[in-house]
Amino acid sequence: MAASYKLTHVLITLALLVLCFLMVLFPAETWHASVRGLSIWWDVLFPSLFPFLVLSELLLGFGIVHFLGTLLNPLMRPLFRVPGSGGFVFAVSCASGYPTGAKLTAQLWDQKLVTREEGERLVAFTTSSDPIFMIGAVSVGFFHNVAVAPVLVASHYAAAFIVGLLMRFHGRAASSSSPSPTPSSSTVKPKGGRFIQAIHAMHEARMADGRAFGELLRQAVSSSLRLIIIVGGLVVFFSVMMELLVQTGSLGVLYQMTEQLLTFMNLPPALSQGLVGGLFEVTLGAKEAGGAGTAVPLVYKAAAAAFVLSWGGLSVHAQIMSILSNTPMRYGPFLFARAIHALIAPVLVLLLWGPLMGQSAWPAISETSSSPVATAIYSPDAGQMIWFGFMILGSVLILLLFFSLLRALLFPGRFQK
Repeated sequence: MAASYKLTHVLITLALLVLCFLMVLFPAETWHASVRGLSIWWDVLFPSLFPFLVLSELLLGFGIVHFLGTLLNPLMRPLFRVPGSGGFVFAVSCASGYPTGAKLTAQLWDQKLVTREEGERLVAFTTSSDPIFMIGAVSVGFFHNVAVAPVLVASHYAAAFIVGLLMRFHGRAASSSSPSPTPSSSTVKPKGGRFIQAIHAMHEARMADGRAFGELLRQAVSSSLRLIIIVGGLVVFFSVMMELLVQTGSLGVLYQMTEQLLTFMNLPPALSQGLVGGLFEVTLGAKEAGGAGTAVPLVYKAAAAAFVLSWGGLSVHAQIMSILSNTPMRYGPFLFARAIHALIAPVLVLLLWGPLMGQSAWPAISETSSSPVATAIYSPDAGQMIWFGFMILGSVLILLLFFSLLRALLFPGRFQK
């Protein structure tokens, strides 16, 4: 064990030294890649993540998450074997994208609202891209065709739902042997309906927190800034690393292997650049998939983009690992879930393409410059992104509350606590 650890340490050190040498060898390319990564962080990630990170911490401090968790328990427990507060995590993740789901799950762990296995299940299906990025950046900016947005969004979140159902079987033996942690509000259940219980849970959570609003706001902003800076640093780092790999031709073997695999599966080999790029960085992979060429059918470009969006890229994986490092939750289940998500989403694109795009779009449609939509240029607008994000957050929460109430009425008392 010690020998393997030393070998890993030596290999990482050598890789970092090689990376430093390449940065000196390609200074201009390193600079442009850094600026590109910084632009992605400032224009897209910062406005779409930061407000929701601050808001989620405030809602946790005021007990709103405990309130929603009690109401959503009849839905989230039977479906995904996670507490009802996981519904809030899913809604915020839909509105702001990765890595918000992992951040909120880690906070639920800190408050002893989830076990390790429940947290791993929750991170597995709440780590997803946000519809703002899929519609604006990918569909309009990279594909120049907003008509592919419904297919990308539907396949991405349907695959996430399927992953959640599959991951409910994760940790069955461990969860049966270790009791699930419960919040203090569950020790004495108040009389009355579920709404009264939710209010009681919110009150006890607020009393247990005890921080004044000013202190709570300061800590929420400080914690969110630390996370958003880590996210930005990782985006810039992987942008530089990917550019250096491209400049040195180190990805040639991986490109050839991917092309051979695509040819064997009777798929366009031109998609190899998008798929390989998406293994490292989601934005670069989606951009390469959208620009694969007019000879490649649009349906296959969309399937490649769905793969990239669901896998997330090593940059997102590094963000999740940095967040989970402060908890006992493991990276392995998350990696397995990402792989399953990345395999299911392209298949759903192929299945949904006909119903959503029309049979005339199968399989040889490609974007044309004569279309008015094709000439659209995506320029991120922070106010629009925040407004759209809050609309998504409210819509998902209302939908989850509706189904939770419906299930509680149809099957009262038939869900696990």
